Amino acid sequence: MKKIKLMSGAGKFTAMLFLITILLTPFVIINAGERGVLMEFGKVQEIVLGEGIHVIIPIFNTVKKISVRVQKQQITAEAYSKDLQDVFTEVALNWHILPEEVNLIFQKIGAEKEVVDKIINPAVEEVLKAVIAKYTAEEVVTKRGEVKLGVDEALTKRLDDYYIAVDDISLVHVNFSDKFSEAVEAKQIAEQEAKRAEFLALKAVKQAEAQVNLAKGEAEVNRLLHTNLTPEILERQVIEKWNGKLPLIVSKDTPKFFNISELLKLSEK
Repeated sequence: MKKIKLMSGAGKFTAMLFLITILLTPFVIINAGERGVLMEFGKVQEIVLGEGIHVIIPIFNTVKKISVRVQKQQITAEAYSKDLQDVFTEVALNWHILPEEVNLIFQKIGAEKEVVDKIINPAVEEVLKAVIAKYTAEEVVTKRGEVKLGVDEALTKRLDDYYIAVDDISLVHVNFSDKFSEAVEAKQIAEQEAKRAEFLALKAVKQAEAQVNLAKGEAEVNRLLHTNLTPEILERQVIEKWNGKLPLIVSKDTPKFFNISELLKLSEK
């Protein structure tokens, strides 16, 4: 009976050991879009665990899961333009941690929250200040694409040192101080009025030129008529317009080229 009790005690111990082994499962699952940072007694190892199931040694090993998916960060920053105007910019940054370097970034910086707070936000603010300082406030608007490209290139280079890739960056909003906005609006109104005044002046000049050209044309027509209108031409025009009736009164002012016999012949036809 004692032997049976001893065996029963051994069975309980085995069952308990099996239960502890199950509870301390030596497996870890890395989901899609994640990488695992393997640590041994808290020390980061060189091995990066990819997606899937991995065997680890419980108690000795721990795993920190890091997302390597594209993440979006919305950042608002203030900078000064080349002409010392306040420029308030809202930036939308898409970024991700380089999958093969998650162990290094976790070792040097931390998880995603530390990456955003310690690296990304300060980097965006500094790059914006450096790039916008190269342009006047007006150029920040008129050369927005060029400004974006400069921010993109500078930020990509800076974050690459921290194992972070820039997928895309957008200048969502670019705003200025109220005083500058009012000054820009006043300038635009003045330019529009100047252009309108210039248009009206040009229109007046064109109209004057048209009047001069018209007068010159009429003078030239009169000159040509005076030069080319011979008595013969005038006589022919009178004959062509004559209605066949002789004038009732003939005076000294009656044209000399009236040939009565010829007019009668013409009227008989």
